Amino acid sequence: MQTLGMAGGRFQVEITPLTTTEPASHGVDQIEFRVTANPGQPLRPLAKVASGGELSRLSLAVQVSCAARETRCMVFDEVDSGIGGAVAEIVGRELHSLAESSQVLCVTHLPQVAAQGHNHLRVAKLTDGKTTRTTLTQLSPDDRVEEIARMLGGVEITAKAREHAKEMLKTAATPKAPVAASAEEAPRAKATKRRT
Repeated sequence: MQTLGMAGGRFQVEITPLTTTEPASHGVDQIEFRVTANPGQPLRPLAKVASGGELSRLSLAVQVSCAARETRCMVFDEVDSGIGGAVAEIVGRELHSLAESSQVLCVTHLPQVAAQGHNHLRVAKLTDGKTTRTTLTQLSPDDRVEEIARMLGGVEITAKAREHAKEMLKTAATPKAPVAASAEEAPRAKATKRRT
């Protein structure tokens, strides 16, 4: 949480035994995730207080923290909602790290996240006014530069946008040191240290 745009936030799992001792299909305990994304705020039920973007980032944080060396597939739909800049790059790095041991599919509109992927697929919606269909295209390295440049610059792709896209892809391919927490976050980050 500390590196995913929720500095100072806290996450807690509250376990309350049910009144019955008989096992049920969901176990013998009531489990509630409680969270605060902002320092100084009380912990509240996750389902009541977290925005869509916070839910996605908390899901990512839990998945990264619990990642095992087994084959599985995880899908993140716009896990980067409501973020940008450096936090978006950190989210991309976390997804990249998670994909070292699992299959990760991520829908994103941010070039900082897309550049971190091992592979890049473009999803496009096409319509003729009567019907709509969706296409999926695996991008070549050159096509990937164009797509990242489009995400960076918009309708008109400039030479500067292409250069920036190439730089982002090159940087993403370079092994990273762990993401450092800021001085204010350092004490909490030590308590929840994980591989990034």
